[in-house]
Amino acid sequence: MRRTALALTLTLATFVGLSGCGVIVDARADRRETAAEQAFPPEGQFIEVDGRRVHAVVRGSGPDLVLIHGASGSTRDFTFAFMDRLADRYRVIAFDRPGLGWSDRASDAYGGALNTAAEPPAEQAILLQAAAAQLGAERPIVLGHSYGGAVALAWALERPDALSGLVVLSGASNPWPGGLGPLYGIASSRLGAATVVPMLTAFVPLSRADEAIAGIFAPQAPPEGYADHIGVGLTLRRETLRANARQVNSLYPHIVEMSARYGGIGVPTEIVHGTEDEIVPLTIHSEPLATQIPGARLTRLEGIGHMPHHVAADAVEAAIDRVAARAGLR
Repeated sequence: MRRTALALTLTLATFVGLSGCGVIVDARADRRETAAEQAFPPEGQFIEVDGRRVHAVVRGSGPDLVLIHGASGSTRDFTFAFMDRLADRYRVIAFDRPGLGWSDRASDAYGGALNTAAEPPAEQAILLQAAAAQLGAERPIVLGHSYGGAVALAWALERPDALSGLVVLSGASNPWPGGLGPLYGIASSRLGAATVVPMLTAFVPLSRADEAIAGIFAPQAPPEGYADHIGVGLTLRRETLRANARQVNSLYPHIVEMSARYGGIGVPTEIVHGTEDEIVPLTIHSEPLATQIPGARLTRLEGIGHMPHHVAADAVEAAIDRVAARAGLR
């Protein structure tokens, strides 16, 4: 898995030569975080689960469909366009994963600049499942994109009676060779979290977002208006950067453990993946996954990169509709 996350693709070289008092850095970071939160407020509602706030956006009516975003993301990845394509026939629930967007960390055990711990996919799934149940979604279809694919798979493993079907979209599902790049390790470490992360928040030019987004969408181009909608400033908040880096950096051993259990997933499963995805490669992740889950169907999208729900949305919708039909929901 080579996850070129929005914030962490911004090269560390941008900050070489920056120096100064930590108080100045923190003050600038404070101002930028406040501006981002004012510009991109919550779009939905908050559900409280064991004292933790989970942000959810709910649209439409019909069978329940839960959407789980990837690394560095938020509900805004889905509210840009994809939710509205589905709301005519599903009640669509998009969640911010713990520590990202407007959702709290899953517990106090994961907060703080010097804490390197992170929520495993299973704990994230259990929290989101409980939030979905509070919204009356007892057995939704669950779709996970990228890192969110691991959380969706964990939902199916940990709460098998609390979903009707599964859609894994460009999902991280199997052990990968190599590392994730130095920035994940730096931002996950105590030293990096305390020093580099505040500098990222304080000084990274938001104009670099277009370059980072282009890399995530490659070889396709991002849709017009996407960068303005997703709220890059929310991703660059200090606690969000730390949460994202630590979750991604700690994912591998959880994937190793989960991948040995996929044979027990019994719900209808659709897997959708672009052949040109270089962030979460098809051959490493979804091709093995299609053989690990009984009855899973893999749709290969020729020439498509990491963001099919934006650049090949018809194919993703068709996969959701097939799961709904197989589950007897439509």
